[in-house]
Amino acid sequence: MNVSALQALRRKLAAGTTAVGLWVTLESPSITEMAVGLGLDWVVIDAEHGHLDWKEIVEHLRSTVRSETVALVRIAELNGGLIKRALDCGADGVVIPWIETAEQLRQAVEFARYPREGSRGIGAERATAWGEALVEHTAQANDNVLVVPILETVKSAIHLPGMLRVEGVDLFWFGPADYSSTAGYRGQWEGPGVAEQILRMKNQIRQAGKHCGVLSTSIDDLRQRQEQGFSAVGLGSDTGLLLRSLHGTLAAVGRDRKLNASLGTSPK
Repeated sequence: MNVSALQALRRKLAAGTTAVGLWVTLESPSITEMAVGLGLDWVVIDAEHGHLDWKEIVEHLRSTVRSETVALVRIAELNGGLIKRALDCGADGVVIPWIETAEQLRQAVEFARYPREGSRGIGAERATAWGEALVEHTAQANDNVLVVPILETVKSAIHLPGMLRVEGVDLFWFGPADYSSTAGYRGQWEGPGVAEQILRMKNQIRQAGKHCGVLSTSIDDLRQRQEQGFSAVGLGSDTGLLLRSLHGTLAAVGRDRKLNASLGTSPK
């Protein structure tokens, strides 16, 4: 656990400065090395939707050692075993999808903390320097670990006031596409009324003294999210940024196409 980086991130959030980061979905740890070298505040290593295995996740985590970049792992679901494994591998925190109630959020915090505050088992793994820093790590972990719920359903909006009262949660994340899906607009990033609902939830979170983040979809969207008061903004995902660059370059030479679901191409 990189306590120095976690403290620096929390100071930045408290000061009202936007913390920027990258969503990592591809295998190469060079991607995270680039993010670290460019001074990004955080990376999220995505183990929910993508194909990353634990060996690749650890390689990404190793790329952030002795840096000021916080490394988070997005797990596949609310699950004590997954949270424990991500933290034992050395993640600074976990991002947990589909959190809809205060009870779910309390459970996530419990899974991420050692007893007595939680139920995380102690292992002689990477997080404890393979047992050599057992006392040091277990003394620091509960106070510093980041537990970041993703609010991505209509139900999460209903239960947000209760979630804001859960101790041990500094930062909430939004998932506009899944929120749109649960609102009846599957396949849209922000369906009718969803953008407004997310902004209302953002205001509730900020009024409670907590922080919230979202992934941007373009440079203009990034600027807008900053102006709207989001505490943390993702510059994009690695694949999204690569595709944006490829489309722009291909368009310049009259060769741009759009991928379809069969992974073929069709005229854009």
